[in-house]
Amino acid sequence: MGIVIKQTITNTIITYIGFAIGAINTLYLYVQFLGDTYYGLVSFILGTSNIMMPLMILGVHNTLVKYYNEYKTEKVQSNFLTFILFLPFLFVIPFSLIGYFGYHQIAAFFAKENPIVYNFMWQIPIIGLFMGYFELFYAWVKVHFQSILGNFIKEVFVRILVSCLLISVYFDWISPKEFVFLLMGIYCFAMFIMMIYAFRVKLPAFSFASPQNYKEVIVYSLFIILSGGIANMLLEIDKLMLNSYLKIENLAYYSVAIFIASVIAVPSRAMHQITYPITAKLMSENKFEELDVLYKKSSITLQVIGGFIFLLIILNINQLYFLLPSKYSGGILVVFFIGLTKYLDLILGNNNAIIFNSKYYNYILFIGIAIVITTVLLNMIFIPNFGIEGAAIATLISMTLYAYMKLFFVVRMLKLFPFTLNTIKSFLLTFICFLVFYFWDFPFSPLLNIALKSVLISLLYFVLNYFFKISSEINLIISSSIKKIIK
Repeated sequence: MGIVIKQTITNTIITYIGFAIGAINTLYLYVQFLGDTYYGLVSFILGTSNIMMPLMILGVHNTLVKYYNEYKTEKVQSNFLTFILFLPFLFVIPFSLIGYFGYHQIAAFFAKENPIVYNFMWQIPIIGLFMGYFELFYAWVKVHFQSILGNFIKEVFVRILVSCLLISVYFDWISPKEFVFLLMGIYCFAMFIMMIYAFRVKLPAFSFASPQNYKEVIVYSLFIILSGGIANMLLEIDKLMLNSYLKIENLAYYSVAIFIASVIAVPSRAMHQITYPITAKLMSENKFEELDVLYKKSSITLQVIGGFIFLLIILNINQLYFLLPSKYSGGILVVFFIGLTKYLDLILGNNNAIIFNSKYYNYILFIGIAIVITTVLLNMIFIPNFGIEGAAIATLISMTLYAYMKLFFVVRMLKLFPFTLNTIKSFLLTFICFLVFYFWDFPFSPLLNIALKSVLISLLYFVLNYFFKISSEINLIISSSIKKIIK
């Protein structure tokens, strides 16, 4: 776990810096400078682009990670990379023709409730393509266990550029409409930087000879498109459906709540950057005992960190919303539901990496399709009756059901299990801290209240976790930190 912990800590720091910048963007700059309508439009465009992303590149970023370690010579690796780079064009070219000739019908369908969407629908597949190729080049450096710069570009650099554009809107250097167009340019720029870095890490000798197992690679990619598309759809379909039922301003309120809750998932995202290629390597070498250790350690470590963040958010959420315009306050329950969703998924550790690198990956597709149908039906029921809170409830039910069906599959088929006795202990400690702090606040300003309460929560939570030795990795970090302070 040494390389995992080292890069996870670095990636977590980078990701939280990015989230801090994102918090400024989401909670202030978007709200104050861009306005609810265009903020809602941006949320719709980016959310739908994320749904499109696996489809636009045929899921090859995951294919690269799975198969890279199976090719032992540089020549074969170069053949494989070239094949992977150009494979998406089998879809992009015909899809572009359909989009061009059928634009009016497609855009009109999505613009029924919000006409502003019509003129921006063409951006969605283009941004999806930029996002997809970014992930492909990012995967190329991750298989060489160099995940940090890509994470910085994705989490920090892009958000800094967004901040600059939002400030430009404030000073009337650009209009909100121009902001939406320039946002597409940011994702294009990030993709090209990632490409340059990937080729610096290892520049392949481009060859158009297909790898010997190209049929297997294509079949895997097709399944991953659907599986990855399902995962993204479960995350973003609520925004797509909110656009069909509610005024677009509601997507702005919902996006703020989603952003706050998504902070819980940051450690998982950071750890995933390095555990995914390690999981692929262990599985290709059939080292299942080492994989089981990694599975358990990643689960409990993420549970401790995720539980802490979940507590900080939920126990301070009322004070945090005092800092936002009152019309955003309807998102408080959304934060709770989505936060709980993220936490319950977080404690599964590298579960997804195990599934998508196993020979059973195609079975999950059928589960995912059933869950997507369930999600759509739940949103159709809950959104008209409960608005944005209904979308959050639908997400909680469907995402949790999907996550734990995948867990059951890993346990049943691979005989791997992420939980230990410490999993139960961690739940109990988290619940105790919740009961201690939920029912009171300091009679101070919201910011001071949040700061003081967070310090107390942190002290109690980590003292309890350290004393009961919940995570050996966390205890090691705490012990090392104490020794450095004492010295």
